[in-house]
Amino acid sequence: MFKLNEIKELIKLIDETSVQEVEIENEGSKLTIRKPGPTEYVQAPVNVSTYPPATQMMQPNYTPASNMPGNQAAPVQESPEKTESNLHKIVSPMVGTFYSSPSPEAAAFVSPGSKVTEKTTVCIVEAMKLMNEIEADVKGEIVEILVQNGQLVEYGQPLFLVKSE
Repeated sequence: MFKLNEIKELIKLIDETSVQEVEIENEGSKLTIRKPGPTEYVQAPVNVSTYPPATQMMQPNYTPASNMPGNQAAPVQESPEKTESNLHKIVSPMVGTFYSSPSPEAAAFVSPGSKVTEKTTVCIVEAMKLMNEIEADVKGEIVEILVQNGQLVEYGQPLFLVKSE
């Protein structure tokens, strides 16, 4: 059986070398430590179904008319400002935790109405204890912040809408 301290030491040692993978067997236990290689991201299609709140479904005479196959719910109308073709989405380049400021007591990097350039830091995404500064990658004005401070974000998830210049 491996002890946690031994595993931590092995991880540190392997991390400092060019070894990509180690497999160790000891007293019937098997441990494999593998360094991450180049990551290939594939965005899978998302099938989102909308269901009414569970409390509504538990009502005695509930019939899910809008969710029955063949019945279509009314489309959600977006504001004209959000459907303009010149709005650019700044998306998360990784899975992690979104932070709007460099520290809890500091002011946010940007807010709606802030002017940004391609090199303006707009937020931090923390992944595996590493703070990754995310840049605007477009010149324009922040229209909307789509996530909240401390929220977990996915790879490719839109974080900001920018009215590009």
